[in-house]
Amino acid sequence: MRKVTKAVFPVAGMGSRFLPATKASPKEMMPVVDKPLIQYAVEEAVSAGIHDMVFITGRNKRAIEDHFDKAYEVESELAARGKNDLLELIQSIIPKSVNCIYIRQPEALGLGHAVLCAQPVVQDEIFAVILADDLIDGDPPVLRQMTDVFERHQSSVIAVQQVPREQTNQYGIVRTEPVAVNIERVLGIVEKPKPEAAPSTLGVVGRYILTPRIFHHLGQARPGAGSEIQLTDAISALLAEDRVLAYRFDGVRYDCGSKLGYLQATVAFGRKHPEVGPAFEQFLKSL
Repeated sequence: MRKVTKAVFPVAGMGSRFLPATKASPKEMMPVVDKPLIQYAVEEAVSAGIHDMVFITGRNKRAIEDHFDKAYEVESELAARGKNDLLELIQSIIPKSVNCIYIRQPEALGLGHAVLCAQPVVQDEIFAVILADDLIDGDPPVLRQMTDVFERHQSSVIAVQQVPREQTNQYGIVRTEPVAVNIERVLGIVEKPKPEAAPSTLGVVGRYILTPRIFHHLGQARPGAGSEIQLTDAISALLAEDRVLAYRFDGVRYDCGSKLGYLQATVAFGRKHPEVGPAFEQFLKSL
């Protein structure tokens, strides 16, 4: 039985919707309470038993590498001051058994191209793709839910949720048929269709488990929507030869690529934070 041991994190995007905050700092390093978005994504992968983290980076993304690297000066300073709780906190950002691999995406050619950049590391293995912009609060974490689905069905799995019809032009939209509870077979997929042309209102969100055959179709893909190589187009081509499942996950998704979604995530995670949650809840009630 094949298992998922590698996760790909496309983190080369400019984050233009959050300028000027992202002018010199990666959008994936924007914090929700006290952890950056990319750490939530990596923790989700770790919870699914994944130990190889492949980051597809670009210019001005060095802070991501530094975040998951050992910080000798900081650790020495904390140890000297006896701040052992903080020392343990930063030492536990990522388990020692996890490998972090960084690949530079030379040009911003889209999500599909970013995933294709991971091929030399992934090779012929099953792998996950996690978009850190999509912060999903699930119990168990959504990627672990999806690896369970993959291990039962041994097919590619993409996370989906119902979206308002007027927003279909913001998502990849799938046409499906039922397989089991919350699991459907993908019959077709189209990138960002106009509401009147959308085959359904079932939108793809930023979690995928893919077979290595996807690399063949990414290599053959021509620029699609936005003059970029679209992962959606490669998945559409994959449907002709392999089964792809759509999974309606159990959890709440926050689109942290948008200002509103980021603020919603900050409030939701702040309210349940063990340190500041009660006081933050009282503050919200006072508004």
